[in-house]
This record gives sequence, C-alpha cells and structure tokens, in this order.
Amino acid sequence: MIAATEVDESSLRYRGWRVVLACFLMAFFMFGFGLYGQGVYLAELQRAHGWPGTLVSSASTFSFLLSAVLVIFTDDLLVRIGLRALILCGLAALGASTALLGLMQLPWQLYLAYALMSIGWTGMGSVVIATVLNAWFERRRGLALSLAFNGATCGGIILVPVLLALSTSIGFRWAMLAATIVMVALVLPVVVVFTGWPAAASLHAAGPVSSGGNAARHSRRALLAVASFWTMVLPIAIALLAQMGFIIHQVTFLEPLIGRASAGLAVTIMAAMAVIGRLTLGLFVDRLDPRLACAASMMSQAAALLVLLHSQSPIVLLLCCAVYGFSIGNMITFPPLIIQREIGSAAFAAAMGLGTSISGIVSAFGPGIVGLVRSASGDYTIAFAMCVALDVIAAGIVLWRPGKRAEVAARRVD
Repeated sequence: MIAATEVDESSLRYRGWRVVLACFLMAFFMFGFGLYGQGVYLAELQRAHGWPGTLVSSASTFSFLLSAVLVIFTDDLLVRIGLRALILCGLAALGASTALLGLMQLPWQLYLAYALMSIGWTGMGSVVIATVLNAWFERRRGLALSLAFNGATCGGIILVPVLLALSTSIGFRWAMLAATIVMVALVLPVVVVFTGWPAAASLHAAGPVSSGGNAARHSRRALLAVASFWTMVLPIAIALLAQMGFIIHQVTFLEPLIGRASAGLAVTIMAAMAVIGRLTLGLFVDRLDPRLACAASMMSQAAALLVLLHSQSPIVLLLCCAVYGFSIGNMITFPPLIIQREIGSAAFAAAMGLGTSISGIVSAFGPGIVGLVRSASGDYTIAFAMCVALDVIAAGIVLWRPGKRAEVAARRVD
C-alpha cells in the first residue's frame, strides 16, 4: 500500500484527487444518512407511526453496535471481493435502507433498515475511505484524509436541513426516496469511474494475503499484542466517548442558558468549525507528529468544556462550542496517520477495522453515561467534568510512545 513516489501528489491532475472526491461523496451520504440523519428519523417515524422514542433509539443503538462488529472484517472483504465491489455493495445497502425508512409500516422493518445501514457503513465508512486514500497518497496523505472526511461534516450541515425541509413540503416518505435517488445518481458513476487501487498497489494493499485469507486474521490477533496499536485506539475511544456524550447533550445543556435559537446556533457553529478544523489540519498535519497533534486536540476540547462549565456569557459559550468543534472531525483523521507511521501498510486495513470497531463500541455508550451522571447529580456539571477528565487521560495515553520491543512486534504484524 505504497503510493507511487514518482508522481506529483500536489498536482490537480493526479488521479488520487479524483479518488478523494469519490470518498468525499461517500462520507457525505454515509454520515449524513447514517449518523446525523438519525435525529430526523426519530422525529419523523414517531410522528408518522406513533412509535415510542425508545423503539427508534434502540434500533439506532443496534445499528451502531452491528456496524462496529461488521467493520472488523473490512480487510477480508477488500481481499475477497475487491474495493469497487465492496463500495457498490455498501451503496446498495445504504440506498435500500434509506428507501425502506420512507416506505416502512411495521416496527420490524425499522430493524431491517438499520441492519442494512450497518452494511452500508462497512462498504462506505471511514475504514474503506482511509484504506484507499492511504494507498493513493504518501506525502499529502493528511490533506487527502481531511478533505475526504469533511464530507462527513458537510453531510450533517447540508443533508439534514434538506431532509427536514423536504419532509415539511412533500412528506418524509417522498423526501427519503428523493434523497436516495440523488445519492445513487451522484455516487454510483463517481465510484465506478474513479475508485480503484493505484498502479503501484493491488488488492494486496488491503492487507497481508495467504491461502484462505489466514494472514489477515492473524494480523488482527497480532495487533492486540502491539503497544502502539493500543496507545492509539484507547485514547481515541475515550475521547470519542466524551465527544459523543457532549454532542448529544449540547442543546439540552445550552437551551436553559441561552435559549433554543442560540443553542441551535451553537450546533451550527460547532459543525462549521469542524469543517474549518479538518481543512486547517490537513494543510499542516503531514509535517506534524500526529500523536502530539492528537493530544493537543484532546486538550483543546477539555479546555473548552472546562470554560463552558464556568461561564454564563452567551458569547463565551458560543466561543467554547467553536473551539470544541475545531477538533471534532480530526478525531477520525489521526488514527490512519498514526497507524501508517507506526504499524505499517500491510496491516493497515486490519488495524483500521479493529480500531474503528473498538472506538465505535466504546463511544456508543457516551450519551448514555453522560445522561446517567446528569440524572444522578441533577445537572451537567459533574457529567461534563467527567468528559474533561476523560480528554486529559486520553491525551496522556496517546503521548505514550511504544518502546523498541513494541516496534519489533509492529514490524512482525507488517
């Protein structure tokens, strides 16, 4: 998984940038429908069918946990069916899921739709995006990842308001069907034309291969003994747990302090700063130590939350949300950069899949834990203070650099 060293990666003529466009669109629709759109489905399905919120939210939890399990096997699927086929399977599954969300009539269909969405995450999620871009880029890898993953945030900023507006004007069913058609029309030709491995790579870029695919499975077992893997996965998982907890409870916390309209503005500012943060990081991250940059991002979020807890000023609260948002998107940009530098190319897809699975499972409990602490204590002070502590702990762990023995183990995985 080594990009050709003869090409000029900074040139717009380099084919890798067209692959970035394809990945941007994949992230736009996958995160837009699969993550940010969950709030829309909750409201609209309750309104349309009278289903309790616990039914829809439990289906969301089921989807996230199933996605975290399926993503472990991304490297095997890349080897067995190929990159383009895997993406197209993910696109078909996501399209079937979103169409079914608009057409469903019975509760069991909700779980089917969310199971299909989990398959979509496997084919179009962050592991596939990071793996293919790792193959295409070497010197501009950080910028390519930042641009592609900005599609995820743009999906939340653009797709969710569009779904809400369409649901109001033509109804939720037709809104979902129209959005699904647009997704397929945009993503399908771009994937077919642009995606693939660079000439210097092959399907072997997805991971080490041997007869029966045993090498890929062995690499996952070996990764569990590599210190650099755990000092990347654990802090990212901890930071994402705190991040998910804050994001889900942000409006509930801010609304009594600054009102509903300003709380909504805070969410918009945070999302916009996530885009700016990814673009800014992408310009410099290839010249930075990704562990130091990751620790700095975690500490900036801790500082923003700490000030947030001790201020009543609307301007200060909005500024804190802006600072917090600056690092939100980068939490999924750092892992592939650290994996490439410290674990290597041969086990890249396996490490990304396993790490994403662990982080996904851990972070899924963030909103629930923050909610429980808030209920037990009566307000968000202790709950968000816990998030501050988690960010500080995560920053300390990510700065722990493996010794020589760990490096030797990592080379064995490679």
